[in-house]
Amino acid sequence: MFRHLLGKTLGFVGYTIQYGCIAHCAFEYIGELVVCSGPSMEPTIVNHDIVFSERMSCHLYKIQKGDIIIAKSLYDPSMNICKRVIGLEGDKVCTSSFSDIFTSHTYVPKGHVWLEGDNLTNSTDSRSYGPIPYGLIRGRVCLKLWPPHTFGTLGENPNKRVT
Repeated sequence: MFRHLLGKTLGFVGYTIQYGCIAHCAFEYIGELVVCSGPSMEPTIVNHDIVFSERMSCHLYKIQKGDIIIAKSLYDPSMNICKRVIGLEGDKVCTSSFSDIFTSHTYVPKGHVWLEGDNLTNSTDSRSYGPIPYGLIRGRVCLKLWPPHTFGTLGENPNKRVT
């Protein structure tokens, strides 16, 4: 009786560890569901939208301008940010806001990306904290899942600026 119970328990523990490892690998290398909060990406992504973030692009260095990415926050590593890639390493980007009289530019350093929210008037992004290292990118948002009436791929930046 005891052997049978021990065998069942060990079998259950073994399956739990096995499926836990599979789930970890799937979330780490394939992708994950992300609940977005805050107004910085409106109207593309609004508060409480659920998106799918795939990880293959950042592992293969296939992030491009215009992609929406999930990255670790520079200030709080336990928090993620969701922003649009405006510039890649070597690109010249506009660092001034629409209200500035003079336009200022900078170059994105090697190994970094320039991020901005689609809601430029309500976004803390690279205009505030500068370019972020490529290593902080967690994944590329490729699909909006929730709410159902907005299901599908994400559109272009509604505030596209000329640099």
